[in-house]
Amino acid sequence: CLEARANKRCREACISAMMGPSLGPVNLFGEGSQEAKGEQARMSSIVGALAIADLVKTSLGPKGMDKILQSHSRGGSVSVTNDGATILKSVLIDNPAAKVLIDISKVQDDEVGDGTTSVCVLAGELLRQAAELIEKKMHPQVVIGGYRLARDAALKALRAAAIDHSDDEAAFRQDLLNIAMTTLSSKVLSQDKEHFAAIAVDAVMKLRGSTNLDQIQIIKRIGGTLKDSYLDPDGFLLDKKIGVGCPKRMRDCKVMIANSPMDTDKVKIYGSKVKVDSVSKVAEIEAAEKKKMLDKVDKILAHGCNVFINRQLIYNLPEQRFADAGVMSIEHSDFDGTERLALVLDGDIVSTFDTPERVKLGSCELIEEVMIGEDKLVRFSGCPNSQASSIVLRGANTHVVDEAHRSLHDALCVLRCLVKKRFLTPGGGAPEMRLSYELSKWADSLLGMHSYCVRAFAEAMEVVPYTLAENAGLDAIHVVTELRNKHAEGEKAAGINVRKGKVTNILEENVLVPLLVHTSAVSLATECVRLILKIDDIVITR
Repeated sequence: CLEARANKRCREACISAMMGPSLGPVNLFGEGSQEAKGEQARMSSIVGALAIADLVKTSLGPKGMDKILQSHSRGGSVSVTNDGATILKSVLIDNPAAKVLIDISKVQDDEVGDGTTSVCVLAGELLRQAAELIEKKMHPQVVIGGYRLARDAALKALRAAAIDHSDDEAAFRQDLLNIAMTTLSSKVLSQDKEHFAAIAVDAVMKLRGSTNLDQIQIIKRIGGTLKDSYLDPDGFLLDKKIGVGCPKRMRDCKVMIANSPMDTDKVKIYGSKVKVDSVSKVAEIEAAEKKKMLDKVDKILAHGCNVFINRQLIYNLPEQRFADAGVMSIEHSDFDGTERLALVLDGDIVSTFDTPERVKLGSCELIEEVMIGEDKLVRFSGCPNSQASSIVLRGANTHVVDEAHRSLHDALCVLRCLVKKRFLTPGGGAPEMRLSYELSKWADSLLGMHSYCVRAFAEAMEVVPYTLAENAGLDAIHVVTELRNKHAEGEKAAGINVRKGKVTNILEENVLVPLLVHTSAVSLATECVRLILKIDDIVITR
């Protein structure tokens, strides 16, 4: 018996010795790779996303603070802004979940143009509430399921409460003005928001239902004040100069828009290999090149145009030939300028000139050179496509003009949203508080784990009015409590008036936001949270 036990122990020792190395920790990844698993990976993602949300939180609302962005890669250039998308695009981030939050801010900026800060703040608060549920041992997939239910209910409630004035053109235009002023209230243009709101609305109304903002050109010129900015009422501006010796003013214009090299009137010695036995042979080659260019100019003139605009350079020889023929020439109109001119003048962009009968020339009543500040620009009047327009922005320095450009672009994008979907919601934190109240009430009727998730979603919605009050220097707890009570009493339009420092009827204050801004923010924030909560492994690879 003792011998059998000894033999058994010996066999177990041999098996343990054989299996020991294979049961030890195995390193799957090569040198330089790192891995974070389970709770550590999830918390790392949540902390990174919360840091991004806290970064832009102080920029939310009309009383939000600005950030100075200093670039080390572009010669230390400095920009001052409170635009969430601009701030996040400029920040160098290493945390992968934080990059997800930055991406949804970019999507919100591209799709809507406004609400870039709100979507980050909302996503951060949803993650904070989800982290508390996960700490109570609730599975992330259960939280995701509850958040989806709450999102669907929130979107349904937003659409049910939307306002539609699309049948009344006068009321619709007033809505556009109110929305533009609401958007500009948190920007550098807030002091002149009535002036710039009128500019933005006139530009969008000229589009006649189109949502193509490429037809609106914004030209920036340093000098003067912001109030000196204007919308050109009946014309289109090109930031270029007319060629030397060409007419500076032309009526009944037939315009050829081209993208063709007009710089081969001399031999490029450094790029060519030519063997000749005398200098006269070089002169013959140069003469042949000049003849080739002059023949090309003659083909262009055969189209019957009296204005030639080229995306590329126009050298001295063809420019002189155009001037001798009484044709106005404009060079280097750039890609954007060329595309926009083809749209405005209703013409084709031409690269070859052998088939004049197939070419559609652009047209306009008058082309002339005008002065804006100290710079000369080319103005096109009486264009067939009257939807296009040009906005000239003036300002004291580069920082002011750049921030004004960003602010005006946001206003144009928001107006485009209203043209696309003509539904409005009140601003000032009113829809978020309404959603919080209705979702909390709905959560009480739910059974199981999802009731906790819906209630957490409802609590997260209050972060927007809370942050608005906090950034305005108000007693946030007192203001949000008062706002909550107003909504409980049935005042659906109650919101935070940061100018008066109290809760008022936001519709009476004309603080309006397109429905698409809120629905997009709720959807994107929920999807971002869902993506981050599903993470359970982070692998740093090559």
